[in-house]
Amino acid sequence: MMIKEESAPIGVFDSGIGGLTVAQAIRQLLPHENMIYFGDTAHLPYGDKSEAAIQAYSIKIADVLLRKGCKVIVIACNSASSAAYELLKEYVRKDAYILNVIDPMVALITHHYAGKNVGLIGTKRTVQSGIYANKITEGNQNISLQSLATPLLAPMIEEGFFNNQISHEIIAQYLEDPILKDIDALVLACTHYPLIKKEINSFYNGRVDVLDSSIVVAESLQNYLIENDLLNRTGQPKHHFFVSDYTEAFEASTGLFFQEKVTLERHPLWN
Repeated sequence: MMIKEESAPIGVFDSGIGGLTVAQAIRQLLPHENMIYFGDTAHLPYGDKSEAAIQAYSIKIADVLLRKGCKVIVIACNSASSAAYELLKEYVRKDAYILNVIDPMVALITHHYAGKNVGLIGTKRTVQSGIYANKITEGNQNISLQSLATPLLAPMIEEGFFNNQISHEIIAQYLEDPILKDIDALVLACTHYPLIKKEINSFYNGRVDVLDSSIVVAESLQNYLIENDLLNRTGQPKHHFFVSDYTEAFEASTGLFFQEKVTLERHPLWN
């Protein structure tokens, strides 16, 4: 493995603002880590793209993050985690550790919800892949997983429609689907969805545990860094933000997440 310093950055990527929920959780849990965020805004959302397209985008982004010296690359997107994780692991090999957003959540579910009914909402790509169902079945904990594709939610969030009447009605329409009847917990299988977690909690009014991956992914990352003597324990962190296509809206959203002035650097994946 390439020798990495503790100060080497964490790379995080997603198609848009959803991965910022993961980046924010990492920043809060690991306040001294340097971070490089890549938002593939030219190709969002990934949820309606083919597996081959997502894999091509992911390889290009990994190249960027590796050139920046990242010690870990976090795939902060469920669609990319399902489509490209195994390929990225093979492609990157020992140059960096690859962390996806699915495995930490599956570990949490199999540990805490044995014998329970668990619902899941995500993009068409994530739901149709069956990756959560397959991994949870491998855990052999007699968990019933009921999955529903909710394709309107990510574009709705990207356009800033949340915490308003429009989002309330769309969310309720999905959550009232019979597929999600009588569940004990709901997995938010898209990194955009923590932005509407408050609305989802309000819909269920405490009857259902709402599980978002951002915190468990940050904890999984922390464990890896500690176990491999890569945790950056001191210093003022530096964060850099790249996008494949510049938008003012994305810059504003990034600034809100990180509560600081953010400058996006445009870095097209294909010139």
